[in-house]
Amino acid sequence: MTVAGLLVFVAAYALAVASPGPGIAALVARVLARGLVGVAPFIAGFVVGDLLWFAVAAAGMAVLAQTLEGVFTAIRYAGAAYLLYLAYRLWTAPALPVEAEAEAPPERGARLFLTGLALTLGNPKVIVFFMALLPTVVDLTRLTLLGALEIALAIVVVLTTLLGAYALAAARARRMFRSSRAIRALNVGTGAVMAGAAVAVATR
Repeated sequence: MTVAGLLVFVAAYALAVASPGPGIAALVARVLARGLVGVAPFIAGFVVGDLLWFAVAAAGMAVLAQTLEGVFTAIRYAGAAYLLYLAYRLWTAPALPVEAEAEAPPERGARLFLTGLALTLGNPKVIVFFMALLPTVVDLTRLTLLGALEIALAIVVVLTTLLGAYALAAARARRMFRSSRAIRALNVGTGAVMAGAAVAVATR
């Protein structure tokens, strides 16, 4: 794949990733509520999901994707259900100071990874980009194995960087909340954002 072609893909993909959606809303809400603990497996779920969609698009498997629509729908609902569960946890959580939250039992990395994966596999924005827009940016009929690996690496770097930037920004904003009242309001607000993201994922 040419350098120019790869740069065109990176630019288009970065714009698609950076635009707010239910996945970014869920990521930011979780970091605001719980900090950066567990954010790595959460982001890894997004990365693997995008790589799966890229593999489907690159292999010209649009028909298979339509055949497995029921599976993707089930995954989407599972992700939405877990987001609602996280929202409930936030709404019912005690208003602990940020320092005391470090002593709280961490969420399982596998659950966070699967949540990120489910959000990606069920996110219409991701599906549209890889199934409809990707072929307009990359000539998939001439894509070699090396070219596919280059794009996969670009996906990992771009997605990890942008989601990491969102997470770090949310973590910095989180430090401003110190009082119990502010933390309680933060928990309620981020829980509402997660619930909204769950509804958006389930209804699209």
